[in-house]
Amino acid sequence: MAGKLCVVTGATGYVGGRLVPQLLAAGHRVRCLTRSPASLAGQPWAGDVEIARADVADPEATGQALAGADVAYYLVHAMGGGSSFAQRDRRNARTFAEAARFSGVSRLVYLGALTPGGPVSNHLRSRAEVERILLGSGVPAVVLRAAVIIGSGSASFEMLRYLTERLPVMITPRWVATTVQPVAIRDVLRYLVGAAEVPPEVSRAFDIGGPDVLTYRDMMLRYAAAAGLPRRVIAGVPVLTTRLSSLWVGLVTPVPAAVARPLVESLRYEVVCAEHDIADYVPDPPGGLIGFDRAVALAIRRVREAEVATRWSSASVPGAPSDPLPTDPDWAGGSLYVDERSREVAAPAADLWRVIEGIGGVSGWYSLPVAWELRGLLDRLAGGVGLRRGRRDPVHLRVGDALDFWRVEEVKPGRLLRLRAEMRLPGLAWLELTASERDGGARYGQRAIFYPRGLLGHLYWWTMRPFHGLIFGAMPQNVARRAVAVSAGEPEGRS
Repeated sequence: MAGKLCVVTGATGYVGGRLVPQLLAAGHRVRCLTRSPASLAGQPWAGDVEIARADVADPEATGQALAGADVAYYLVHAMGGGSSFAQRDRRNARTFAEAARFSGVSRLVYLGALTPGGPVSNHLRSRAEVERILLGSGVPAVVLRAAVIIGSGSASFEMLRYLTERLPVMITPRWVATTVQPVAIRDVLRYLVGAAEVPPEVSRAFDIGGPDVLTYRDMMLRYAAAAGLPRRVIAGVPVLTTRLSSLWVGLVTPVPAAVARPLVESLRYEVVCAEHDIADYVPDPPGGLIGFDRAVALAIRRVREAEVATRWSSASVPGAPSDPLPTDPDWAGGSLYVDERSREVAAPAADLWRVIEGIGGVSGWYSLPVAWELRGLLDRLAGGVGLRRGRRDPVHLRVGDALDFWRVEEVKPGRLLRLRAEMRLPGLAWLELTASERDGGARYGQRAIFYPRGLLGHLYWWTMRPFHGLIFGAMPQNVARRAVAVSAGEPEGRS
């Protein structure tokens, strides 16, 4: 039986971009409603969906985009302060709900916010108002109320990640003692997909959460443990107002103030599920719901040393809901430092590749041999392998080879060499060298990539940055010079 036609708004957003492939995998047809179709061009599933240009504030365009749809997912919301964002949320929700009713949509699905009783922040109040509008639209609706969603790219999770990784000692606001019931992005997506099959007579809101009820302090400590960081020291103080808290978050993390402020305002309220009725329609998986610790491990798995089989190349291409997406904001996914350089080479790409593949061991690293020797000595003093391992073969490299204090992670003969650092570091590091054809010669590419662990990792990068400039800065020129010499038939030597 053919699946339903599902219209997804917010397909460039955190949840929407992950929901589309899940709906396709479940056998549904998908139409993405977006103001900018070009923004979806880079998605791997773009060729498998319909794309409708529309703004949810435009009733006519929205109605056309919803024509023939069975299920409409409303994953659009504004972030900000004051009253303007709430007015925009209200207007857009009403327009969308009316268009859905007139277009004959059978089911609305909305991912809202878990809210406590009594006074709440403007952010939570607006989410609750959108919920009421959709439930009162005349179209059967399923509203899923979630608190903190755990997954790389989630604004709440990224704030948690940056605060924990960057601050070994934290003087925190009172909201670190607030109780919350986080939920893994994988479970959120499972509920969203399952909502398409909820019987038509069901129209209501459901609380969704994981198996753990924790304070924000608990989450920070458990994140640190999952990330392999030393135990954090957290002291709460009562004097930090919401505004001061958001300024503090903005200072410590790259999360924009426009996003951080409403999130911080909402952190003052305890949000715990009052029921688990969703399981009557979308049963829990055989292994149960994903707990906080496993959700964090999934979110940071691409950079965990325990999973050395995870390559940098595959880490940049998301393969699971917990992984980052190209459409996620720049500040999502944790800190990443990159030193990238290139140079045109007056020699064939084949000769450039010979120089690249001959790096390390007796050939050296094509820049400041004394600096490399010193780094190797420091690594040995710290208990690392240093430069003493050399290389297996003087000419050719293969995946898994030790190369001084690096390990060969990937080789594409004639094109790419990727090395993963095995020296003692407060983080993970890669060195990527490439050769490509150019008219009349070749092009050399070089990327040094560092993923810091904790505050020490950030301090290490910034302390070593001047030395990296000298070491990595000299490599392109020397590699190019050596490639020209090889092309001219000169003997290869140590650099």
